[in-house]
Amino acid sequence: MFQFVYISTMVQAAQPAQIDDILAVSRRNNVAGEVTGLLLHRGRRFMQVLEGERDPVLATVARIRSDPRHKAIVALSERALPERQFGNWAMASDRDLSADDLLARVDQLTAAVGVNLRAQFMGYAGLAAVG
Repeated sequence: MFQFVYISTMVQAAQPAQIDDILAVSRRNNVAGEVTGLLLHRGRRFMQVLEGERDPVLATVARIRSDPRHKAIVALSERALPERQFGNWAMASDRDLSADDLLARVDQLTAAVGVNLRAQFMGYAGLAAVG
């Protein structure tokens, strides 16, 4: 199992419908490649973890890097894992949550991950919940 965590910036702020479209395409592609993960966004900024076999995860990362809507993609972590840490969702997202539920849900979704990665996602979710 392989995990890739990154942050990125969109060239222009994404409208809710654009995020929904990104999620729909991501979920379809991720099911086909058996890639799972969690996507948080705030305005133009994204934080995402992708998990699966190395080649499909890296193919997903390559698609994201070539997407002209993104810039400044920064890898935070790349590592092999014995098993998935973020569960078996095609792509969990904060778009599926109300602001009131965001911190509690991200806390739940990150309960089994390492301390540092959990702190990164909780910090990002905290910013998204208050903004």
